[in-house]
Amino acid sequence: MAAFGQRLEIRQGQALVMTPQLQQAIKLLQLSNIELQSYVEDELERNPLLEREGPQGPADEREALPVAESAAPERLDQALERGVDHDQALDNGFENVYADEARADSAARGDADVAGGAVDWSKAGSGGGFDGEGADLDALLTREKSLRDHLEDQLQIALADPVHKLIGAYLIDLVDDAGYIAADLGDAAEKLGVADADVAAVLATLQTFEPSGVCARSLSECLAIQLKEKDRFDPAMQAVIANLEMLARRDLVGLMRIADVDAEDLAGMISEIRALNPKPGLAFASGDDAPAIVPDVFVRETPQGGWAVELNADTLPRVLVNQRYAARISKGPRGKDAKAYVTDCLMSANWLVKSLDQRARTILKVASEIVRQQDAFFAHGVRHLKPLILKNVAEAISMHESTVSRVTSNKYIASPRGVFELKYFFTSAIQSSEGGEGHSSEAVRHRIRDLIDNERAQAVLSDDRIVEILKEAGIDIARRTVAKYREAMRIPSSVDRRRQKLAAAA
Repeated sequence: MAAFGQRLEIRQGQALVMTPQLQQAIKLLQLSNIELQSYVEDELERNPLLEREGPQGPADEREALPVAESAAPERLDQALERGVDHDQALDNGFENVYADEARADSAARGDADVAGGAVDWSKAGSGGGFDGEGADLDALLTREKSLRDHLEDQLQIALADPVHKLIGAYLIDLVDDAGYIAADLGDAAEKLGVADADVAAVLATLQTFEPSGVCARSLSECLAIQLKEKDRFDPAMQAVIANLEMLARRDLVGLMRIADVDAEDLAGMISEIRALNPKPGLAFASGDDAPAIVPDVFVRETPQGGWAVELNADTLPRVLVNQRYAARISKGPRGKDAKAYVTDCLMSANWLVKSLDQRARTILKVASEIVRQQDAFFAHGVRHLKPLILKNVAEAISMHESTVSRVTSNKYIASPRGVFELKYFFTSAIQSSEGGEGHSSEAVRHRIRDLIDNERAQAVLSDDRIVEILKEAGIDIARRTVAKYREAMRIPSSVDRRRQKLAAAA
């Protein structure tokens, strides 16, 4: 029979503790630049040892750890000058933040027996954690929806084609507070690398959105859209809308002659026009209420034909750690609690500055790899997107997929073709029937649309025939996938298309 008793044992095990520092590093990585600015402002207010970089005070009284400046990809691995001696444990901890991120995620979920190196984060000090994580929830729920938000919600429902969605998002960015688009559509098509007809088709869809009259390019077009929805855009009304300058001059006689109506009919038409909304966008919150998209990364073409990737220096908070002040107050005649508070603030400040530095470097590294792999998109336009998944980028730069996922969330890249979220460049692939490189699902959708757009009424393509044509082009695709893509693009079946084409020809 076994005896019961007490004894001391030493056991060796591996564990990863989610300390506030590790939480902070992961959190900073996924914040947008606007959220990051707010976070740093809170830390500057909370921590007396942190200061903004600026002309205040003698330079020799501060030790700085600046965030990485805008840099070209070739400078990714250059080390920044360090002015602060960091605790070795702190350095060891930070070095493992990104390498051990998968284990950190498991630890956060409460998984037992997390595999990995023996790193004790509990001794790294305390700092910015997740306190007040949902503090802005009420403000978010009560924030008035802007016109842009309203249009983007409708865009997700109205358009299924990814390229058309991109065009729609680009045009929505051009809508002013009154609801008008003043930009030239030809310039938009050239910048996005798409056909003028595609831009015009997307604009026609946007002009069906609520509020009625939105996305018009002129007052007459805005009023015409509203009248069409009311089924009141007859030839007489068209004549009046086309001559609004005469209405402004009160040239009623001339309008009656042009519209071929009498005075009573013209008075009724003018009443209808006055009931319309000439500025439909003003019914929503001002665009100034919604934060503007500020790119985190810039891409520009080099004289040699490549692409230079640079961080947007304006979005990088630069903070300093005042070591001289920390040393002075630590030597004063203060109690144990006060000294512990100063030590805690110093470690937290050092960690924040180092986290900001690593965040900037990681964003630049991921963005540079995305630009390298999507070179054809930047050179030739939307239709040349390659299939790309997080794993491709993660393996190329020796990072974990979860790190790449966080970096690409709420981060934007400004290029000669426009501003895009980094996540936009990740598309699924369709296998090649010839065993070569796969095809982007978006490119396949466009092939299907092009085939259908160019078909003749006497030779309408069935889904089976489209599969055969695509396989001849080296794209291995199933019939049900063709049908799914066609339905997502709101293209009728071959039977319905044949009926429509014959009716139109008659």
